Amino acid sequence: MARPFVGLRVIDATHVLAGPFAAYQLGVLGADVIRIDRPDDPDQSRSQGPDRALNAAQMGSAYLAQGANKRSVALDLKQPQGRDTLLRLLAGADVFVQNFRPGALSALGLGYEDVARINPQLVYCSISAFGQHGPRAEETGYDNVFQAMSGLMAMTGTAGTGPLRAGAPVVDYATGYMAAFAIASALFRRERSGEGAHVDLAMFDAALMLMSAPIAGLTAGGVAPGPQGNRFPSAGLGAYPTADGLLMLGAGNQRQQRRLWAALGHPDMAKPSHDESRDDFTNEAEMLRRILLTRTAAEWEVFLRAHRVPAARVRTLPEALADPQLAARGVLQAAGPVPGRPEGFDVPVAPFLLSGGDPALDRPAPRIGQHTAEVLREAGFDAAEIEALRLTGAAL
Repeated sequence: MARPFVGLRVIDATHVLAGPFAAYQLGVLGADVIRIDRPDDPDQSRSQGPDRALNAAQMGSAYLAQGANKRSVALDLKQPQGRDTLLRLLAGADVFVQNFRPGALSALGLGYEDVARINPQLVYCSISAFGQHGPRAEETGYDNVFQAMSGLMAMTGTAGTGPLRAGAPVVDYATGYMAAFAIASALFRRERSGEGAHVDLAMFDAALMLMSAPIAGLTAGGVAPGPQGNRFPSAGLGAYPTADGLLMLGAGNQRQQRRLWAALGHPDMAKPSHDESRDDFTNEAEMLRRILLTRTAAEWEVFLRAHRVPAARVRTLPEALADPQLAARGVLQAAGPVPGRPEGFDVPVAPFLLSGGDPALDRPAPRIGQHTAEVLREAGFDAAEIEALRLTGAAL
């Protein structure tokens, strides 16, 4: 069996993180992803990351994180020749992913209706800040903005710190995953109906999907969430200081809480229900604080896991990547050499395995326009046409 999207061609006209990550997920599952780069206006992610040399070379680590398994065609879509070239590519494509401001591609003759006329089976995915319609449709935004707008920041942090954004761009990557799922759903329906589709996905909506449980707590229970910090309703869930650092407890149900208190020598502290445990939060939390200060976080992690109580020492990213479980799962894979250097580097690929066709990396992230001539030849362009595009600056 092959990976599920082998044989599908995806045209990726996206930038920054969310859109490129959606196309990346299709690529690691076998799709031929053609990235459309702008010769005179590189994707900002290409110049972002902690390594300034990579940024200067337009190969920043923010781009490398989801740039593999793609080929790059550099086109200036503002020129008629560039636009027409993209239309020829789209005529033979299965998926088009774009995250331009709503209306921008329609103004160039590249909107959904324009493209569907030449390829009615195409799945056309539009990713935008707020969707293709509504009072905010023309506005733009980034991950941090949506963390603020969605209420996510207001729940993160404490009363003392005030709202805090999550350290990782969670809305960007959640949006990318949701877009990949929506595209896969449209492709599945196409197998039955033969018809393409327009996927209209908004980052603000994606951020609210991450807030599903708090939203239900508000709309069904009437409780607006405040800052959560590292505290949960039950004392068996949450971060506690130990002899040398923080330990996150994950006794999330009553069975695990009974095992927790039995392991600590206080079986009488276990409560028969979630609500009773919540009512006795102060007493339980104070006892846990006293007990957990007597050992190191690593010692408690080993001890509690041996008693089938979820617990983890709070780790740094280097420590997390050293966990042998990652090697067993193949989450991180070699993404080629660091551009301009001999040493290699790894990136996360996917959080799942698929019997007969695991997600995999096949090619490193491309330079701007690295595959322009190759892809255009495959699309039927002859040498004279390709050279004419280069001379006019419509292609690089």
